[in-house]
Amino acid sequence: MADAGEVMFGSIGREILSLAQLCMVVFIMGSHILTFSIMMNVITEHATCTIIFGFVGFAIQWVLTLPRTLGSVAYMSIASFISIIAAVMVTMVGVSIERPGNGIVDLTVDTTFYKGFMGITHIIFAYAGHVAFFGFISELKKPEDFVKSLWLLQGVDTTMYIVVAVVIYRYAGIDVASPALGSTGPLLQKIAYGLAAPTIVVAGVINGHVAAKFIFVRLFRGKDMMSSKSFKSWLIWGFISFVLWAIAFLIAEAIPVFGDLLGVVSALFASWFTYGLSGIFWLFMNRGRYTENSRAISSQHAND
Repeated sequence: MADAGEVMFGSIGREILSLAQLCMVVFIMGSHILTFSIMMNVITEHATCTIIFGFVGFAIQWVLTLPRTLGSVAYMSIASFISIIAAVMVTMVGVSIERPGNGIVDLTVDTTFYKGFMGITHIIFAYAGHVAFFGFISELKKPEDFVKSLWLLQGVDTTMYIVVAVVIYRYAGIDVASPALGSTGPLLQKIAYGLAAPTIVVAGVINGHVAAKFIFVRLFRGKDMMSSKSFKSWLIWGFISFVLWAIAFLIAEAIPVFGDLLGVVSALFASWFTYGLSGIFWLFMNRGRYTENSRAISSQHAND
């Protein structure tokens, strides 16, 4: 993302986007530590202090971030995908049977600006993966294949978001929990969170890897350390990732409410990375050709 900022706006754009990207990813890492502690509280029925659970989540995700390439993480992502599918299926079946909202659905509600805007930021956060796209592309053997994977990703996740949201809200009503896995009864909550554990951990690890790699590349670009497999290089990588996860842990403890943390991340960073910069990228790549045909005109209006 920093390289894209440099192409468009020079060194200033590079520094601004690099700092924003790093901050956003670290906040997302914090949200995964917080989700891990929520998961453990549900499964163990608050058997110990939430801070301890958060520290355990920090330690697990830091250790899994130690591999320096995304190759090993890719295999973990398969388990992550399977786990979240299983977790939301349990939640959807559970709420459809238990009907905690008594089948009452409000199409419109009276709300405050704060609550309404918080709902919008949660939707923005759901599509905030754009910030990591450049990191993924850089590790592909054929970078041009990313377009195909992006179509698959957006098709699958948009479909999942719509189906899951409609079903859970239909049966849970206005009392939908945050995260939504907590919308069922105590037993099904434990099952759902247990199944979602790989997703909670692996998704955090991916963001941790993106952040650590950004700093590592920034420090050692063009130097032998970039490709070195020496103990020193591994030690530096481990230290960088440790510091990042430590900061994420502090963020998770400073903003211990899941919905509020997502709102902060979305308002500060995700809205730009998800919607603003995408349009700016298109306008930059197609400058001078905005009106050459009807398709270009339509695309220009869509990105304005």
